[in-house]
Amino acid sequence: MKMQTEKGIISISSEVFTSVAGAAATNCFGVKGMAVRSKTDGLVHLLRRESMAKGVRVTYQEEAQTVAIELHIIVDNGVNLHALCRSIMSEVRYKVNQATGVEVSSVDVYVDSMVLG
Repeated sequence: MKMQTEKGIISISSEVFTSVAGAAATNCFGVKGMAVRSKTDGLVHLLRRESMAKGVRVTYQEEAQTVAIELHIIVDNGVNLHALCRSIMSEVRYKVNQATGVEVSSVDVYVDSMVLG
């Protein structure tokens, strides 16, 4: 994403958005980690911290200078999903805006799996 300022152009890579959003989401209580669906067997796998960005998709909206974020997560058993997702949306929106200065138009949270036990 590129932003024009009076002093020049600021360029922010997608890795910045994915790492900030992934870290913010996984720090919320009840989130086990980020998820990715395997193309070979179709199963959902828990990602390690190093590859957490695979569970985050960022879409740039150049005309509005905003980003839309999609998160795929695995949660612990027994958490209130509605409250958890609202918390994640709020936290990700705040952390991304604070770190990059870019407005977040939407945060979509997909609960791909739940860890039992």
